[in-house]
Amino acid sequence: MISLTIADGIAEVVLNAPEKLNSLDEQALKDLDQAYDDAAAAAARGEVRALLLRGEGRAFCAGRDIAGVTPESDDAQAYLGGLVQPLLRKMSAFPAPTFAAAQGACLGVGLGLLLATDVVYVADNAKFGSPFAKLGATLDSGGHWYFTERLGMHRTLDLIYTAELMSGTEAVAQGLFSRAMPADDLQAATRGIVAKVATGATGAFNASKELVAHIRDQRLGLWESMEEENAEQARLCKSEDYAEGFRAFQEKRTPVFRG
Repeated sequence: MISLTIADGIAEVVLNAPEKLNSLDEQALKDLDQAYDDAAAAAARGEVRALLLRGEGRAFCAGRDIAGVTPESDDAQAYLGGLVQPLLRKMSAFPAPTFAAAQGACLGVGLGLLLATDVVYVADNAKFGSPFAKLGATLDSGGHWYFTERLGMHRTLDLIYTAELMSGTEAVAQGLFSRAMPADDLQAATRGIVAKVATGATGAFNASKELVAHIRDQRLGLWESMEEENAEQARLCKSEDYAEGFRAFQEKRTPVFRG
């Protein structure tokens, strides 16, 4: 149910089990982990300069596939701590810009996949929140941190207690994701943006990606962040893309970056 294609510098990872809203069991998580490993290996060879994650059908990912789960013997720690969390860390550290296009249900682990992606574009009909009140379970896959960070304590607990869901439009308006657009336009628009980024200065993008992660995880202040910016700029100025960018500007032409 997980497919990976690589073409024109773009790795496209697809959750392809629309009949079950792309919900993920243990094997699907392992397959998704392998897809990211394969894409990262291609990136190391210079064959991938951007990644797109999407779900086939009317949902991005409805979360964990619990159809065959027996509550009395369920090992949630093995599933979440042993499979989901390592995968999300791997996704977050992917060595190129990553994008997701999300429509319909984006819940539980599905939400986690989006939180581990650099840029998320959502359909106006997407659904976000915490439906777990109906299961006697709790929000997982980083949802507590992300919602509290972006929405504050009161809105986070409101979503958790009531199990109400936000639309894609609402989620973007409240600062959860980057852009909302009509569902019919989502895939084509996202692919167009990813194609453009895949021809950009990948090294510079990765430097910003790492810096933003440091600001988030290490709570860097302004001057600490500025010091990291200075160091990255000094490193980048020795790169071929940096030289090409300056030459193109001075020669009044479009740069051709090699990544």
